[in-house]
Amino acid sequence: MHEHDQPLVDDLDPRHRIALAYAPKAARPAWYALLLLERKLADAARPGRDPMMIQLRLAWWRDRLAEDAEHWPVSEPAFAHLKAWRGEHRCLSALVDGWEASIVGEDEGRELAAARVASYVALAELLGAGSPEVVRSAVNDIDNPQTASPLPTPVPRAMRPLAVLRAFAVREVRGGKPTPFADLVRVMRAGLLGR
Repeated sequence: MHEHDQPLVDDLDPRHRIALAYAPKAARPAWYALLLLERKLADAARPGRDPMMIQLRLAWWRDRLAEDAEHWPVSEPAFAHLKAWRGEHRCLSALVDGWEASIVGEDEGRELAAARVASYVALAELLGAGSPEVVRSAVNDIDNPQTASPLPTPVPRAMRPLAVLRAFAVREVRGGKPTPFADLVRVMRAGLLGR
């Protein structure tokens, strides 16, 4: 087994680690690759950095995502994991554009939100999960949890981490006193039932 065959979940934040646990085993590498890429791009565009440096960092990611996997640098572990996308990684460059627009533009995050929706729909297609409408709804609820309403149908099994991330986002925005047991039940329900 190669070192990159199993996701190194320590590279993710705790919510993403929990969400990843609900992905079917065969879907985890592609899920992990997307979550790790999102973390890397967020770090590259971290507030407080010089906008020119942010653009240079993001341009580097954009250029790499435009390449075939065999040209990727071995020095960046995220690319080893992105091979799980089996050549369908180019669509993820929209995430780079979205981060750039949100940092140096004035679109208030709209391009990044649209890119995130497209990326998760692409992940669902890659995993053969279908149901693009429910995937779109779940991602929109993560980005705008204050307007979330019950999903019309469950999130497909291969996309259950998305339901967990949605549950976290909705719980956080609704406030109230944290209740660990109720929060655990909410996350488990989302992970197991897709709602």
